[in-house]
Amino acid sequence: MFFIPSRKRFRAVVAGVGVIALSGCATFSDDGGFSSVAGETQQHLGVKAGWQRDEQSREAARGEVAKLLEGTLSADAAMQIALLNNARLQAEYANLGLSEADLVQAGRIPNPGFSFGKTSGGGAQEIERGLHFSLLAILTIPIRSGIETRRFEAAKLAAAAATVETALAARSAYFEAVSAREGTAYFRQVVDSAEASRELMAKMARVGNSSRLDLAREQLFHAETSAALARAMQQENAAKEALVRKLGVWGPQANLQLPERLPELPTTPSAADNIEQTAIAQRFDVRQARQALAGMSSNLDLTQVTRFISVIEAGPAQVRDRGEPIRDGYEIALEIPLYGGGVKLARAEAMHLQALERLRATATDARSGVRQAYTSYRTAYDLAKHYRDEIVPLRKRISDEQLLRYSGMLISVFELIADSRAQTTTISDYLSALREFWLADTALKASMLIGNGPAMSASAASLPGAGNAGGH
Repeated sequence: MFFIPSRKRFRAVVAGVGVIALSGCATFSDDGGFSSVAGETQQHLGVKAGWQRDEQSREAARGEVAKLLEGTLSADAAMQIALLNNARLQAEYANLGLSEADLVQAGRIPNPGFSFGKTSGGGAQEIERGLHFSLLAILTIPIRSGIETRRFEAAKLAAAAATVETALAARSAYFEAVSAREGTAYFRQVVDSAEASRELMAKMARVGNSSRLDLAREQLFHAETSAALARAMQQENAAKEALVRKLGVWGPQANLQLPERLPELPTTPSAADNIEQTAIAQRFDVRQARQALAGMSSNLDLTQVTRFISVIEAGPAQVRDRGEPIRDGYEIALEIPLYGGGVKLARAEAMHLQALERLRATATDARSGVRQAYTSYRTAYDLAKHYRDEIVPLRKRISDEQLLRYSGMLISVFELIADSRAQTTTISDYLSALREFWLADTALKASMLIGNGPAMSASAASLPGAGNAGGH
């Protein structure tokens, strides 16, 4: 312990540290970092995200959701409702507040410590008082703040990824629900046609113009199409309920007004130009892996700084002996790094290397994933277009010719019915191809932005915190 004889110096030290503490205090932002999340969503999907942090914002969101549900639901409206109304997504946004709290804490000086000691014996008594501040914590505030800043940026990316994932999941559920509704409507027409064919065949059988075998075939076809209709109705209900869950609606709002048909194919498919470069630049998992690597680099720097001295505490002290005047001074405490210094550095270096390899692996997966997603998208587009432009028109032409031949008594009713069944299969296949295209289109958007959604939280968690940076 070293003593400074002036009490004024004691007060000056306390005042000086207080000024440093006040100047180092970080503050919370107005929006908790949500503006960047909303900007990412608007840029990539054209819909807005909203963090409902009070009753006023929740009431505004409920009003907007109600307005969007008034008319026939569109894919964009479904995404917008999901972003405003999905409770799980709102819970995800709370991680922004947690991360910002860590950032603010990293920018502040740790609380000072106070010590008091009293000894007596042999007629003498000594009282010692001390106030301790961690000088190392003050000196490393910029490094620790940098680490937490990157963690906060990673939290923003994770929130943006969750937002985009929620919107695209609602988009997929929307196309599933509309497709199921269209399929049910089509199978109702098929059942009506099968019913008419069965009745016609029954009448012909009664007058001896058809065999029992032909009648049994028509009855079987009617029964099979009725079963297919039942399955389609069940699928429609399941797809609608899945969409309801994605939108987060209930009660009367769950009675969604869906369009009768899926949207038509775009005039031209999306081009594959620079999709890998675009994905590497904007995918959230790749960007988070970069943040993780930057965080590990800072962690390594901090560990190198604190490898040999990880605790420095200093502060004013007072000592008073009975009958003697109070003596002012200061004391410094150092942690002696007898154990663990090399272990800390080796651990930090290993974590840095791990983050580097994870970035490489994530980038490789991103490139492969987006190529695969585009191949699926383009195949789905070409197949749906082939059905629309080639197979369906040819099937209709054949049906028209068959009807003319039947009117001219050149073919029997049995051949006309057989052609009707073949047309049913063709139309059903085209509806499935159109559905697969819109799902592939959504999957391509997801591959360009979020990759593997659940991995995002793990990437954010891999960033080191300032509280344990350089720890043993």
